Amino acid sequence: MEKKIFSGVQPTGNLHLGNYLGAIKNFVQLNNSKENKCVFCVVDLHAITVNQDPKELRNNIRETVATFLASGIDPNKSIIFNQSQVSAHSEAAWILGCTARMGWLNRMTQFKEKAGKDKEKASIGLYSYPVLMAADILLYDATHVPVGDDQKQHLELCRDIAQKFNNDFKVENFLIAPEPLIQKEFSRIMSLKDGSKKMSKSEISDQSRINLRDEKDQIVNKIKKAKTDPLPMPSEIKDLDNRPEARNLLGIYSSLTEASLEKSINEFSGKNFSDFKNTLTQVLVDKISPLAVEIKKLLNDKNYIDKILSDGAQKADEIASKKIKKIHEIIGF
Repeated sequence: MEKKIFSGVQPTGNLHLGNYLGAIKNFVQLNNSKENKCVFCVVDLHAITVNQDPKELRNNIRETVATFLASGIDPNKSIIFNQSQVSAHSEAAWILGCTARMGWLNRMTQFKEKAGKDKEKASIGLYSYPVLMAADILLYDATHVPVGDDQKQHLELCRDIAQKFNNDFKVENFLIAPEPLIQKEFSRIMSLKDGSKKMSKSEISDQSRINLRDEKDQIVNKIKKAKTDPLPMPSEIKDLDNRPEARNLLGIYSSLTEASLEKSINEFSGKNFSDFKNTLTQVLVDKISPLAVEIKKLLNDKNYIDKILSDGAQKADEIASKKIKKIHEIIGF
């Protein structure tokens, strides 16, 4: 049975190993499966929920697409486009915002985390963007959405919105409630300087992350200086309890080598951390260095990237505009 898959990536720029292992690597596998029909969206409308420099945003959109292409996502097999070029996203967000309920949005923990104590100063967009996310997904009749832990709640909201719209207008299964697509054998990628914090572009120290545009010497230096602990390499998974840095580095190695965490632990059991770091460094260099070269090459051909975005937007608009037209009919426009 064919799966219709939708996923969006914010064009934040300076994509890192966490973005690659947490999302893009999985996108490539989904793209390569004949059973899947994939739509990959650069969600630039989501990006402006916080202040953006216009020139930088434009460059970040292109960099995100370049990373998709360099990683192996084929624009002939999947649709790649940026959200702002398909007006149905904004329109559907408004319509579904009239279906969603304040109580549902008030439960969204990610808004509370991002807004912090100054939530009165947060933009309305930051508060309501889960509705836009629902619109993104529902316009394409997506059956499955790849999600991490921080997005599960938003996908549940999407399902609630779809169900309420269908019930309110007595159109059973018109908006498809999507299922989450969870990666198997995936470890959440954490900071190289603190295994309790997620790897992030916003972290002040560049030593905390492997950027997808890092060169060999930078990767070698960062792994060499990555935080560990004084204990030897673990021999069992339970040995990783209260050892977040060891778990993180082994998780990175496992994700890159397509191995289970248990298999990676067995491979390095009894060895020194320095031996493991040397092996991990080589695996990272082999994987990231070619990516970095290809991303830079693609970014030198902006016309090529813009053509892919333009073609993708046309394909996406054909799907989304038909859905929004039916929505108009259903609600009485």
